[in-house]
Amino acid sequence: MSLTTRVLIGMLSGLLLGVVLRLLGGVEGTTSPLGAFLDTYLVSGVFEVVGKVFVISLKLLVVPLVFVSLVCGTSALGEDNRRMGPMAGKTILLYLLTTGIAISMALMMAVLVGPGVGINLGEETTYAAKEAPSIKQVIINIFPANPVKAMAEGNMLQIIVFALLFGVAVSKSETHGKKIGEFFTSLNEVVMKMVTLLMELAPYGVFCLMAKLFANLGIDAIVGLLKYFLTVLAVLLLHGLGVYSILLKTLSGLNPLMFLKKIRPVWLFAFSTASSGATIPVTLKTVEQKLGVKNTIASFTVPLGATINMDGTAIMQGVATVFIAQAFNIDIGIGGYLMVILTATLASIGTAGVPGVGLITLAMVLQQVGLPVEGIALIIGVDRLLDMVRTAVNVTGDSMVSCVVAKTEKELDTDWFNKVDAESA
Repeated sequence: MSLTTRVLIGMLSGLLLGVVLRLLGGVEGTTSPLGAFLDTYLVSGVFEVVGKVFVISLKLLVVPLVFVSLVCGTSALGEDNRRMGPMAGKTILLYLLTTGIAISMALMMAVLVGPGVGINLGEETTYAAKEAPSIKQVIINIFPANPVKAMAEGNMLQIIVFALLFGVAVSKSETHGKKIGEFFTSLNEVVMKMVTLLMELAPYGVFCLMAKLFANLGIDAIVGLLKYFLTVLAVLLLHGLGVYSILLKTLSGLNPLMFLKKIRPVWLFAFSTASSGATIPVTLKTVEQKLGVKNTIASFTVPLGATINMDGTAIMQGVATVFIAQAFNIDIGIGGYLMVILTATLASIGTAGVPGVGLITLAMVLQQVGLPVEGIALIIGVDRLLDMVRTAVNVTGDSMVSCVVAKTEKELDTDWFNKVDAESA
């Protein structure tokens, strides 16, 4: 079987086993002897250990893969590096465009559906929002004072900046630069081989992650917020499958069906880990080896997208803003909604790399339009499951933008993109 099929089987098997374990009482805090045994040794034991080790292993590869691949891609642009500016400009513009579309669509859908109408639970909510960094501090923090520290902390924007500078220096260093470039090219092959080896263990890691999640996920949390949950889910699917397909066809002329077929492995990993960063190795491998995007483009667009492209998060913020406004019976008006679009779009870059970024940016949005931040407590119960779906949407956007930029820069192997055999794992 292909890797995609094996991962899908692992995901579904883990989901079903998790539901069964929950029915048997295998959840934390249970008083049943059988449930306590299942939770201690299976759910919070084997499944948690294997699942966390798998995610940690994926994250292990992120920093070396991004740095080495980006140095290779930048140095391969040539000594003059004339295309770097236009490439970066197009990439950032497309990410901002898709985020703006996502938040606008989410607001329109939420206003039409009215997921928070009739809910009056405002008095019971409590939520302490973390403080978001100022714009000035964000700009300063993009540039690394210590590249080793940036790599140790996994600060992706700083790693990208350092890798770009290093790659440019390599391309301009003639003989010595050529030797370094050859070394990094060889090192890139070794790191990609590590990714391939780890992928073979993916079905087992995904199985354990899903079993642990659904053993602890109570259906009552979803039922209470079903209208909100389904609204966010509908917009996520519409954006991930519809909007990206239209943009891909319009801006590049590529076949959306072939694109969606080839990125299935990326979806599965993103959904299972709920982390765009942890999915970078899989996204980069798929974009280069299945979609035909050259390393010169993919090494820049994929890591940057995993850091600043938050379309799925923007959708959650749009629906959540309307939901909270309706739950508290506050009308923010057209001006308020326009402010939400602007704030959420810019905040997707401004808070990149901050832990719990989705809820932090939502707190910023709510404060900007005068809504109570405590309302976030209303949606936390279902946020974990929606986070998995919106991560899959985010990585789809990263892959789509990579293809569009590569096509416009003539760095896409169109024959390979359209080759059916190239999609099999």
